[in-house]
Amino acid sequence: MTGKADFSSEEWDLVREGPPTGGMVTLTAEKGGSFRESWALAKVYAETRKEHGESELLDALVAEKPDLKRYGSPEELHDVGLNRLTEAVELLRRKATPEEVASYKKFVGDVAERVAEAHHEHGEAVSDAERAAMEKISAALNSDAA
Repeated sequence: MTGKADFSSEEWDLVREGPPTGGMVTLTAEKGGSFRESWALAKVYAETRKEHGESELLDALVAEKPDLKRYGSPEELHDVGLNRLTEAVELLRRKATPEEVASYKKFVGDVAERVAEAHHEHGEAVSDAERAAMEKISAALNSDAA
């Protein structure tokens, strides 16, 4: 099992950034609803805490407050944030088990999906822009570089 102690502080920061970055990429895909969407991000963390013991890596991630890295613009968030997400998966592939990598990727995807569903845009549970953002997140998580 892989935990926080298996990473340097810089590496852990990179891993911690991933789930909230996924949420923020989805949140910025559409205007409005940021309160509900931010609440959804926090709720996913709280729910995952209740599943304590299934993954040491996820337990360590959700034991801490989400690391909401600040970016200068939504474009920077999408470009730099998604690249950092790919780097986090690359790092996990080197240090964690395949099951832990899969759990991490699922958690990031769950955060993004819950944020997208938190605010109904244009009468839809998930807008086209949010779907496109989730596809970019999935591509970053499953990149050949990752």
